[in-house]
Amino acid sequence: MAHDAPLSPLAPKTYPKLPAIDGVRFATGEGGIRYMGRTDILLALMDEGTTVAGVFTRSKCPSAPVDWCRANLSGGTARALVVNSGNANAFTGKAGLASVQLTAQIAAKATGARQSEIFLASTGVIGEPLDARKFDGILGELAAKAQPLAMLDAARAIMTTDTFPKVATLTAKIDGVLVTISGIAKGAGMIAPDMATMLSFVFTDAPIAAPALQAMLSAAVKLSFNAITVDSDTSTSDTLMLFATGAAHARGCPKISSAKDMRLSGFKRALNKLLLNLAHQVVKDGEGARKFIEVKVSGAQSARAAKVIALSIANSPLVKTAIAGEDANWGRVVMAVGKAGEKAERDKLSISFGGIRVAANGERVPDYNEAQVSTKMQQENISIHAELGIGRGSATVWTCDLTKAYVEINGDYRS
Repeated sequence: MAHDAPLSPLAPKTYPKLPAIDGVRFATGEGGIRYMGRTDILLALMDEGTTVAGVFTRSKCPSAPVDWCRANLSGGTARALVVNSGNANAFTGKAGLASVQLTAQIAAKATGARQSEIFLASTGVIGEPLDARKFDGILGELAAKAQPLAMLDAARAIMTTDTFPKVATLTAKIDGVLVTISGIAKGAGMIAPDMATMLSFVFTDAPIAAPALQAMLSAAVKLSFNAITVDSDTSTSDTLMLFATGAAHARGCPKISSAKDMRLSGFKRALNKLLLNLAHQVVKDGEGARKFIEVKVSGAQSARAAKVIALSIANSPLVKTAIAGEDANWGRVVMAVGKAGEKAERDKLSISFGGIRVAANGERVPDYNEAQVSTKMQQENISIHAELGIGRGSATVWTCDLTKAYVEINGDYRS
């Protein structure tokens, strides 16, 4: 369980100070859903007028909360978010649907929000019914004590096999007015997002209409959460949501209705940077991870092909175990490039580890220095670069190594 696992060696040494975001309050509590002696329920309350955007798993077996959020997203507004850890409420049939409906009813009574403005997310074990009665009473208590400076507590409450809470915050200017963007994420295993990580929630006080929020979020996720992998497995529960309270309008920030508005340029950069930060934290907390790996592919036939090849490398158990063993086994990278199904020419392929070229033109470089490369492989941050030499397509993805601890964590997950 999350609180028993040793802290990832790649965990941040400090956490940023998370400022209050006007229009958002948080509270956490112990519902005893699966974990005992720790918080496992998060309630976030948003002021009237908060807009919302979201991207969700493309899994053909989505969880009941994902279905609920998709249905409510079209309304474009949000007043409350309820998240639980320990149970994913996925593959739970009619009981899963009944559970989200009851949870929404309890949340509506506790917060005064309409059910259509309540968003739900669950993470944890798949296939076990979630007893929504556990939300009764506690959501009312949380609504009464919710306060702005509790975002770090919120990040802790949604952890499962995570070893540290994932938080980030940035500021940006819209037409000269400073706005804040802060977010939390959870995820350590079952990470090969086909939209976002398992769960991530981002909040801002910027006054941005829901369609503009959605366009920016959908674009930003491609180079962040959709460019990471821990174990190649896409969760049933992947949810990334962005809430905008609009409170900065009272300070003179103009209301923005289009993602193409030039006044959003700084906000877009900050949003992209924040999502990439959170995505990297997920990889750095990959179950059993000891190495943070950047995989870059260049010279591919297209950007799409480059990403397919990069993910082939990043998802290869043989590449990942070699990195765990601090072995610059470029033959395994060759294997991953070759099996990806995209155009590649053996005699044009070059491979580098840590900026040191180890193979070029289809063979090992003449002056290959094993000791020099081994020193690079002992570092926590590892880079792999495959240059295909056949086009201009490039892509970068991030992953972690595959250690014995990953097997132990997942072998014991339901025990």
